Amino acid sequence: MSKFKERLKKLSPKKRLYALETLPGHLAESVQGERLHQLLTDFDFIEAKLDALGVQALIEDYDLARISDVLLSEWQTGTLGLIQGTIRKSAHILEKDKTELAGQLLGRLLDFEMTDIQGLLEQAKQSKDSVWLRPLRANLERPGEGCLRTLTGHTNSVRAVAIAPDGKTAISASEDKTLKIWDTETGTEVRTLTGHTESVNAVAIAPDGKTAISASWDKTLKIWDTETGTEVRTLIGHTNRVQAVAIAPDGKTAISSSYDNTLKIWDTERGTEVRTLTGHTNRVNAVAIAPDGKRAISASEDNTLKIWDTERGTEVRTLIGHTNRVTAVAIAPDGKTAISASWDKTLKIWDTKTGREVRTLTGHSDWVEAVAIAPDGNTAISASRGNTLKIWDTERGTEVRTLTGHSGGVEAVTIAPDGLTAISASWDSTLKIWDTETGIEVRTLTGHTKSVDAVEIAPDGLTAISASRDKTLKIWETETGTELRTLTSHTSLVNAVAIAPDGNTAISASGDNTLKMWDTKTDTEVRTLTGHTSLVTAVAIAPDGLTAISASWDSTLKIWDTETGTEVRTLIGHTGSVYAVAIAPDGNTAISGSSDETLKIWDTETGTEVRTLTGHTSWVTAVAIAPDGKTAISTSLDNTLKIWDLLTGKEIASFSGDFSFKCCAILPDGVTVVAGDASGRVHFLRLEEVSGGR
Repeated sequence: MSKFKERLKKLSPKKRLYALETLPGHLAESVQGERLHQLLTDFDFIEAKLDALGVQALIEDYDLARISDVLLSEWQTGTLGLIQGTIRKSAHILEKDKTELAGQLLGRLLDFEMTDIQGLLEQAKQSKDSVWLRPLRANLERPGEGCLRTLTGHTNSVRAVAIAPDGKTAISASEDKTLKIWDTETGTEVRTLTGHTESVNAVAIAPDGKTAISASWDKTLKIWDTETGTEVRTLIGHTNRVQAVAIAPDGKTAISSSYDNTLKIWDTERGTEVRTLTGHTNRVNAVAIAPDGKRAISASEDNTLKIWDTERGTEVRTLIGHTNRVTAVAIAPDGKTAISASWDKTLKIWDTKTGREVRTLTGHSDWVEAVAIAPDGNTAISASRGNTLKIWDTERGTEVRTLTGHSGGVEAVTIAPDGLTAISASWDSTLKIWDTETGIEVRTLTGHTKSVDAVEIAPDGLTAISASRDKTLKIWETETGTELRTLTSHTSLVNAVAIAPDGNTAISASGDNTLKMWDTKTDTEVRTLTGHTSLVTAVAIAPDGLTAISASWDSTLKIWDTETGTEVRTLIGHTGSVYAVAIAPDGNTAISGSSDETLKIWDTETGTEVRTLTGHTSWVTAVAIAPDGKTAISTSLDNTLKIWDLLTGKEIASFSGDFSFKCCAILPDGVTVVAGDASGRVHFLRLEEVSGGR
């Protein structure tokens, strides 16, 4: 029995409650840091406080130590943070059954070897005087992994969640046909919103935080007063399930998307439908947004491209000319020109302002799969299944030269930052480096014995790394074409490779469930990153080069310290394979996309899930973050492209195609989006504010 417990036993119930309530604050205010630390690592105090005042009061005691951390050494505050994190993570369990305290502490903290932690756990073990299940290993989530806390109350799957602008309130939507309003600081349920007759799939909160809109499979949307929890009105108009809803920044307009293949713009003040957005009649393969952000261009399996005014929600014009699906699109740096590639074996140059077809580029004898525009905007390179690439003068619309040498279809092409070098990847298991000025094949990078699935050029442009299904990576010197070394440690196909900003480190992701870190200067393997239990699909390196995030079929993401190669934490929350991950420019935020039909925003510093973005109804295949870090775009097999405001977690807009979206990118202007779909179509879109009644 601890000294604290002995003292408590001598007090009357009233004085005992008073001591539990006020002692931590008194120690903090009187600058008794060491005693505060001892108190907060004493199991008897933790158990007594939990029993008398509940989980939240206990959690807040540790905040006192954080506020007064000048009183405590770094290792002490770190210890207290682990204990608080464990209690917070176990809050939903302890609120139901306080006797599980010891098991929760052991299950989450056993692997931490700090003396105070181990002492606390020993106290916890000794405290039990009845039958219980004691964890022998720390098989529960550790503090700092996954979510901060779990909110329980729904009786079926939770489909969506939105956080109010002030960060103090959250609203969840569930298949149990209800929404719940939560106090995010305490984790308590404030109220339940009932009225929908089917699953609620999405919810958005207005900028003022006083209004929310939900979308349901009952074909309606409902506007709610979040302060009173009352239903203000029902929005009727969709003829099938409503899958998503977003509220414009002015709070007066909302946009919904539905299984009826339309989007609807609503006046939220009047509760009236402003307009319905319809357009393409078939799948969409790609999309790009112009640098000025005022126009978007979409491309579809209906053989057309469409230019949209996203502010008015109107289709400006349809670009007609291709006679087969459009597979790719690129916009020139000045935003005045776009180039599309098609299975009709041609490319077309378009005036993005007028939508006029400037000219058609003919010459390929097979489907055109890709197109890239050089930084100067005057040169483009296309890749074809006819085993060739072609260099084009975009001002004259003339073919400069044909690049031959591949013995299989060319699937991809990338142009170096200086515009003087290009690298192509082919079905023939090789990559080729080209001098774009002379059209000469500088050299063929041979050595891979199976298809090349990924290639990255180092920031200085002097080195390239290829990843192949032959289980190897190859490091190439782009200037001389010399194969510096073959990296042969993976035991399965290599799916992805990323190079750190300083060019000194590369990380590869493989079907052998591992990632490997490589020293690109010596071309040696530094270490293997293990932890995933299934195929690793993607990897991204933060702008500072100190952190990497991987995505896997095991439904998790992992954050890695690139300097030490250690796993910092596992991001748990997805219920399906994770296919995509992107890191924001500030390095503090990451977004993942999964086959569980959601995206998740993560705080990379703490490893906590900030929020879940719901609205997609099938696998999320790709995600990209705008340069300003405020906007993201996602693509899905549900045939939609969704734009998200990362500051609020709200879905800003949704665009529906006829086929599955497979990839996306955001241009430097932050408002132009390019996406490709399964049919080979290319889409250009631009995000604009939607003004009600226009």
